[in-house]
Amino acid sequence: MQDPFSTINKFQLSVFQEIGNIGAGHAATALSILMQKEVEMSVPRVHVAPLQEVDEVVGNSEQEVVGVFFRVDGDITGSMFMMLHVESAKMLLSALMPGSEVNLYNEYELSALMEIGNILCGSYISAFSDLTQSKMYQSVPAISIDMAGALLNVAFMHVGMSCDTVLVVETEFRQGNENVESQFFFLPDPASLQTIFKRLGVEHS
Repeated sequence: MQDPFSTINKFQLSVFQEIGNIGAGHAATALSILMQKEVEMSVPRVHVAPLQEVDEVVGNSEQEVVGVFFRVDGDITGSMFMMLHVESAKMLLSALMPGSEVNLYNEYELSALMEIGNILCGSYISAFSDLTQSKMYQSVPAISIDMAGALLNVAFMHVGMSCDTVLVVETEFRQGNENVESQFFFLPDPASLQTIFKRLGVEHS
């Protein structure tokens, strides 16, 4: 099976950058409502990374991270997940629940992180859906806290034999004086990448 990103070019990446910018705008609005304070988001970079080097995107393979995972179904199918450093997750939770002691292994706080991931991934999926006029649905999220290498191995286990690369959407949150970085990874099924570009009127070999 062909690697979906093996022939992607700079112009096509710019299409994903624009989708990321639109999704970030949707997410910032939703998070501002959830946190009852202004949240800004930006997408400084969208790029394709080899699977074997993805752990370097989040720091290193032994970096402890939080991962929120989704399956995407509908007209466009694939996998999407968000990763952020544990300290970044704590900063988000502190902004969401000011004055509370943050414990990432508390069920309530894990649920809050899943909801944040749900909002963010849902915003990107909504941008994809609107621009491609496609029906897309995200699964119920799953969350895990572990070393980046271990989480990525599990995340890519079902796709690693058919592709070598993944789309990375670098994302920054700003709330007050706090700045939080996270990464979104999107791996559409090969046929779905063709569908995305076709519906956007962009040629893809």
